[in-house]
Amino acid sequence: MLQLQPEAAHIVFSNVYANSAGAWLERIRVEIAKVIFGQTEVVDAVLICLVAGGHILLEGAPGLGKTKLLRTLADVLDLGYSRIQFTPDLMPGDIIGSMTLGSDLLGQKKLVFQKGPVFSNLVLADEINRASPRTQAALLEAMQEQTITVGNETYQLDSPFFVMATQNPIEMEGTYPLPEAQLDRFLMKVLVPYPTRQDLIRIVEATKESEEPRLSILMTCGQVLEMRRACRQLIVAPHVEEFAVDLIMATQPGTPGVPAVTNRYIRYGSSPRGAQALIECGRVRAASRGELHLSIEDILAVAPAVLRHRIIPKLEAYADGQSIEATLGAILAEVVSRRR
Repeated sequence: MLQLQPEAAHIVFSNVYANSAGAWLERIRVEIAKVIFGQTEVVDAVLICLVAGGHILLEGAPGLGKTKLLRTLADVLDLGYSRIQFTPDLMPGDIIGSMTLGSDLLGQKKLVFQKGPVFSNLVLADEINRASPRTQAALLEAMQEQTITVGNETYQLDSPFFVMATQNPIEMEGTYPLPEAQLDRFLMKVLVPYPTRQDLIRIVEATKESEEPRLSILMTCGQVLEMRRACRQLIVAPHVEEFAVDLIMATQPGTPGVPAVTNRYIRYGSSPRGAQALIECGRVRAASRGELHLSIEDILAVAPAVLRHRIIPKLEAYADGQSIEATLGAILAEVVSRRR
């Protein structure tokens, strides 16, 4: 029987799972498309974050299918699902759970921890910016450590654990801006566009059907974790790693050699988590294309969603009408041109 050395076994494992990742993700996309029309980039971003082991923030007007997307994903992957409707009066205990008075087998009273809706695989934080910053911050430990601490006890959350938060545009009434520390916990922030006319027609046609399409279960919890491990084994060449670092440094005002637009319009640039997110998301995108290594193209493709919420603009940006998207576009273009 052929015995593989550890290095050879690693290569075989990586090849098998990386080559199959693209096929699996495509099957999931097709299944989701039975009930979610259009929004291809949004669906891809959600899948990338789930497989990469991060969380995603979707921003868009109500009624664009954000809530339905995560419920559909839970059905297709056979994962636990919970929904938290964020409101101004929501308290942290409504999210993580609280201590309640219960009884043991002998009938003696004791405090028992009642788990909150955060104890699930897929958690939808719906309209997260409608709750107060204190309540929003209740998700920080869960998103970063995948644990919940109540009193002296720490509880482990389910794996995979994925938070998809939705928020209305900040200019809408009754909203609160998310704390910068919480924004940094999201692997991506994606802007959900209004559907095209063709997609809107398909949505209207679907409402005329007597029943919704039946969805097939394509993967299990264990297979999702297996795909995650496989994507993390993709090769990251030194020059690609350096490109990701150069991109993050180009968002830091005051750093020698940064683009002029950075010093003019950015107050604070991306944290080191931004560099990690570029690599993590880029590897999943590469695997979805059947590649065994991360490329600069993959970094550029995920960069806007990874960085748009990690950059804090100056007042000059608002005064000049300079959007984050325009600033990021200028930074990306200059970093790319310098490497040619």
